[in-house]
Amino acid sequence: MKRVAIISMHTSPLAQPGVGDGGGMNVYVRELVSAMAQTGLQCTTYTRAWCEGLPEVVDVEPNHKVVHIKAGKFDLSKDELLDVVDEFTQLVAIHIEQNGGTDVLHANYWLSGLVGHRLKHQLGLPLVTTFHTLARVKSLGGDTESVVRERAELEIIGCADAICVSCPEELSQFRALYGKSPGAVTVASPGVDTAFFSPGDRKGARHALGWGNKPLLLFVGRIQPLKGVDVAVQTLAALERTDAELMVVGGASGAFGTSETTHVQRLISELGLTGRVHFVAPQPHHLLSTYYRAADVVLVPSRSESFGLVALEAAACGIPVVASAVGGLLNLVEHERTGYVVKNRDIETFARYTARLLDDSILSLSMGTHAAHRARNYSWASTAASVIGVYDALEARQLVACS
Repeated sequence: MKRVAIISMHTSPLAQPGVGDGGGMNVYVRELVSAMAQTGLQCTTYTRAWCEGLPEVVDVEPNHKVVHIKAGKFDLSKDELLDVVDEFTQLVAIHIEQNGGTDVLHANYWLSGLVGHRLKHQLGLPLVTTFHTLARVKSLGGDTESVVRERAELEIIGCADAICVSCPEELSQFRALYGKSPGAVTVASPGVDTAFFSPGDRKGARHALGWGNKPLLLFVGRIQPLKGVDVAVQTLAALERTDAELMVVGGASGAFGTSETTHVQRLISELGLTGRVHFVAPQPHHLLSTYYRAADVVLVPSRSESFGLVALEAAACGIPVVASAVGGLLNLVEHERTGYVVKNRDIETFARYTARLLDDSILSLSMGTHAAHRARNYSWASTAASVIGVYDALEARQLVACS
């Protein structure tokens, strides 16, 4: 197969991660498509135009373009996008047909999966789906999704010709919660760009950020209940070390982003942490390496994570991670060797492991060294090879019929 249409309806790979609905999926789509394009695969990503003035087509690099589809009002929230799926689908179909067709559809997230499912039948094309998050998995962490979303995911699973998951833990969860799917399920782990994310000088990174010698805990991600900023704040409060401070890099996201920000600010005041928690606006992805290198510990207290790119990027920079024992974090963080995983997001356990790393510089250095070494096993070139292998395998199969 020489041509692939990547569908990323609700967020653009060109958007800033940490802003709005932009996060790890943006990085995944952008980096994966770039790596596939470098092999000679012709890649076109279709995303919804979210503001005025966007060019219809952006030529990102050879074989890699992004097409902005004008479907619905520009400022629609994610919850409103279901209403424009049909319009988006038809406009994508027109663009594909007017530009020589494509060989395979690759949908990212359930909304894009709906688009891909309809295009599959309309154009007679194989459909590959990467969900990134699934309703039933999120519900395990207390984040209940709509019945509409759960039904839609079941519909997509029943007709997808192949499904990509990010790690063995996600594969196990998928099998346990959804059973055997008609299409093949393949692990295609995300990668990390070690040209940006690699060990560096902590003093230099702190100087660049204007940070002194105080112990630094770091949280990178969107401010929403799922990501657990409140757990990071409570971890800081539970430490016996009053010299430690927390930096939060990211912005409010989703329907509950604003209320979660208010909740976290109230928590900071109630716990007597005013002046010890610092909020930094979302940063260009490649600049995050400076924040990782400046940190003593990176906290990833998510309720659920299909993979956990923040944990991988921190590890690649040689920084130990203390993370929730959920999803892909169980595969990324090797407990007591590259960091720690915490069951049930227990605050006291988060604080105990964090204190251990702050108090023992030799232990922290050893864990960071092992983490950086282990992170070298993850590359976007390998991800691309896995996904292209999925595409190639579809050539010898009949399309899955809707179950």
